[in-house]
Amino acid sequence: MISLKRNSKGELVEASGIRSRQSSKYQPGQTESFRISRGKFHDFLSCQQCFYLDRVKGLVSPSTPGWSLNSTTDELLKREFDEYRQKQEPHPSFLKFGLADVVPYQHPDLDRWRDSLHHGLEHRIEGSNIVLHGGVDDVWYSPTEQQLIIVDYKSQASAYPVRTQRYLEQAYHQSYKVQLDVYAYLLVKMGYPVWHTGYFYVCNADRSAPGFNGQMLFQETLVPYRWSSDWIDERLWEMIQVLNSPEVPEPNPSCENCAYARARANLF
Repeated sequence: MISLKRNSKGELVEASGIRSRQSSKYQPGQTESFRISRGKFHDFLSCQQCFYLDRVKGLVSPSTPGWSLNSTTDELLKREFDEYRQKQEPHPSFLKFGLADVVPYQHPDLDRWRDSLHHGLEHRIEGSNIVLHGGVDDVWYSPTEQQLIIVDYKSQASAYPVRTQRYLEQAYHQSYKVQLDVYAYLLVKMGYPVWHTGYFYVCNADRSAPGFNGQMLFQETLVPYRWSSDWIDERLWEMIQVLNSPEVPEPNPSCENCAYARARANLF
């Protein structure tokens, strides 16, 4: 897919390929605070060279279309759960999945925690100038355990029913688990007690319907995941070392972005 650069009015403009805002680029050795999103941390885990070229050199990757249907599902789910949050009552699905004592968590900063662009959950890495942040979809609360529960909404359209083991083992879902690990890590670092099991609230569109007829039906399933943050600190410090290095790191041999860049350069 070829991506064309447009301004806020939708007009075509020249694509420079380099970030114009200096504040969005990290200067190796800098002492000023620098925010790294959960998504950029995942980029580091995927390919250190792409991450370095983006955060340090300011190289802009081609844009991709937004996931408007997925984001709409997320927004509607948030509205739905907020109704029960206001009443401090269990959502009907909680009873279905054996979480009768759980309620959506009510907190004055919840909207900030959800705002991945400007706020989100955030924590300054001890002994560094790096602030890790990420916008969580939802947080529930167990009065019995007196702990918070991390929840991430997922939308998909699969002919196969959602089964916990198969869902968690799928290659393309490994990043989902990293996502939940990081959210739990951030909440713990912020001083909150977090239940050892988080959930993926999976909405699977029914593809066997005879027709569209102006609606799409979803089967909702709760997939439990026992998160782990033991690995995160070590990888964060690896990331900080890469940020402060004057050398561009080696690419991931499986990175298609790097392979495309090499192949294109060789053609010229």
